[in-house]
Amino acid sequence: MTRTLIVNARMVNEGREFEGDMRIENGRIAAIESSLTRKPGEMLVDAAGRWLLPGMIDDQVHFREPGLTCKGDIATESGAAVAGGLTSFMDMPNTNPPTLDAATLEDKYQRAAGRAWGNHGFYLGASNDNLDAIRSLDPKAAPGIKVFMGASTGNMLVDDPATLDGIFREAPTPIITHCEDTPTIDANLAAFKARYGDDIPVECHPDIRSREACIKSTELALALARKHGSRLHVLHISTADELALFEHGPLIRPDGSRKPITAETCIHFLCFDRNDYARLGNFIKCNPAIKDPGDREALIKALGEEVIDVLATDHAPHTLEEKQKPYLQAPSGLPLVQFALLAALELVHEQKLSMTRLVRKTAHAPAQLFDIKDRGFLRETYWADLVLIDDTPYTVKREDVLSRCGWSPFEGTQFHSRIASTWVNGQLRWDGRQLIGAAEGQRLEFDR
Repeated sequence: MTRTLIVNARMVNEGREFEGDMRIENGRIAAIESSLTRKPGEMLVDAAGRWLLPGMIDDQVHFREPGLTCKGDIATESGAAVAGGLTSFMDMPNTNPPTLDAATLEDKYQRAAGRAWGNHGFYLGASNDNLDAIRSLDPKAAPGIKVFMGASTGNMLVDDPATLDGIFREAPTPIITHCEDTPTIDANLAAFKARYGDDIPVECHPDIRSREACIKSTELALALARKHGSRLHVLHISTADELALFEHGPLIRPDGSRKPITAETCIHFLCFDRNDYARLGNFIKCNPAIKDPGDREALIKALGEEVIDVLATDHAPHTLEEKQKPYLQAPSGLPLVQFALLAALELVHEQKLSMTRLVRKTAHAPAQLFDIKDRGFLRETYWADLVLIDDTPYTVKREDVLSRCGWSPFEGTQFHSRIASTWVNGQLRWDGRQLIGAAEGQRLEFDR
């Protein structure tokens, strides 16, 4: 295993920015000091004053394997993630077959072995009829239980009140929810069909997948969590209105306790708003929908004010052909892992978010929220999952996209930064131009 010494780095960790050197041995951070001397056999990397951050931990991706691999698979999408500075990911259960029991969960881990470029965990999904599988889940086997409290594919919409109550009562891990109220969406869709027939403009998407649908479902999830004392993490908050429902303050409180109910938002809600449908159409169609400029600004502010706990991607690739279909036929979801961290860094360049806060939301908080062992921080003895940021301009081109779907909503965007290097478990896996070495991401350990 390669031993590496990184010198002259501008490190960001646990609310601090500091200059220093880092030694990596056996895949882990062996030392962080103001000055370290190179040992024989060490690879030397001069960071030359560039930012060295803990790699992003993405708590919400859809890598499409098994069953939907024409869009992407564990190998292609994790490669795109590592190229974007994402060193660990947690993959959703709405595949084919869905991940609804211990056997399908373990199958995903076996598929990832030797093929995933990043470290990985897989959620167990909830359905109206798998409460026994949820009840018997080993808490160390999955980051959490994903509950679609809104429209989903196959058997994964959980809308039975008794089942929902049972999940919140008996889940042995954090409960992770997609919150949109299906009856509200169905009524909105019927109204727009009555007006437009099958030619509904994509600009209507945020009115069909409306803020009212989000608020109603989020309120239900929070009520169930408070009733049963559950650990609840609400995904992809898209409206300013929902922010008032959550506790203000850091994930880890001053007394050392952890917020039991947490919130996540995604990079596309911070980069796009309703005005962008005219330019990008179905390429920014996602669920929940990207909404108004005021929502976008409120979410950015909430990320900085400790209302939103985690920043993620909800990476969900679809083929170019699928996205070019009419609105009603085009699937929802965007490929985001390769450029999400660069997009988030734009908020730092614009002074809307500090670098320490960005690191907290993309690395520290996901590690703490999901009890991930020895990752998410620049700490001695922790795994060396690292990203080196080069502050030179970079323009996204379609030919650079590594996701199998082959397109990005950021095409043509010029970022102020680029990913210079990504290390996974102490091994250089992205050199700024290409993936190098082998796909040797590890199964995430959940320290519960």
